[in-house]
Amino acid sequence: MYTTLIDPLTLHAHLSDAGWVIVDCRFSLADTAAGRRAYLAGHVPGAIYAHLDEDLSGPPVTDNGRHPLPTPESLCERFGCMGINASTQVVVYDDGGGMIASRLWWMLRYMGHDAVALLDGGWAAWTEAGLPVVAGEQQNAPRRFVGAPRREWLVTLAEVPDVPLLLDSRDEARYRGELEPIDAQAGHIPGAINYPFARNWQENGRFLPPQQLRAQLTVVLGDRPTEATFYCGSGVSACVNLLAMAHAGLGNGRLYVGSWSEWSRTPGLPIATGSG
Repeated sequence: MYTTLIDPLTLHAHLSDAGWVIVDCRFSLADTAAGRRAYLAGHVPGAIYAHLDEDLSGPPVTDNGRHPLPTPESLCERFGCMGINASTQVVVYDDGGGMIASRLWWMLRYMGHDAVALLDGGWAAWTEAGLPVVAGEQQNAPRRFVGAPRREWLVTLAEVPDVPLLLDSRDEARYRGELEPIDAQAGHIPGAINYPFARNWQENGRFLPPQQLRAQLTVVLGDRPTEATFYCGSGVSACVNLLAMAHAGLGNGRLYVGSWSEWSRTPGLPIATGSG
């Protein structure tokens, strides 16, 4: 069972396995149709497509951010439509180092499905290895997915003030409030420590070795990694940090899905700027 990362050659060796499901999660916030176009032009053989807005988000229930978490019932239905059941090994990928695909990785695990891994290096690593590519749309036969949410992994807006260790996964400039290209206000949640998700990657877009991830995460997590809650702009890229934590052997942190998009537009909530 693969639960964090998988390399391209290993995935290639399992392309014909009936018990494996591959999901292409390529997506661009600037052009929300770009990912689907890229998928149709070429993808890993057998991969289906999942759209961030349409498949990995839902109507606001637990949060009011830009990418609300679907209900458990909706997630069971969506995962079943993807062809996933209890015995399925899932592999997810995108073209951004896992920035989008990690959201699906986390959602499956949140619903109790641990057999899900991110293709390390994503689409670029696959094509650079000269592995086969197919065009057009593919679908899987529906299966029955049964799962239940690990509610302790989820943090809602009302619970944020009581979080013992809060980490902002956005880049340094957005954290400090020097710019805000998307959300209502610039800055960060008071008390949050900045740990940009891109710190987990090597220059080639692959994740750092587990021991290196563990060393740099420990600097901000100390000896209480399981107390950590991560947030980002809308509960998507923070999942990269949660994956890095798991891959480093530090256990499972929590996700504030509403993230800055919810916090910054909720009247009366405090906002901090600068480095502290």
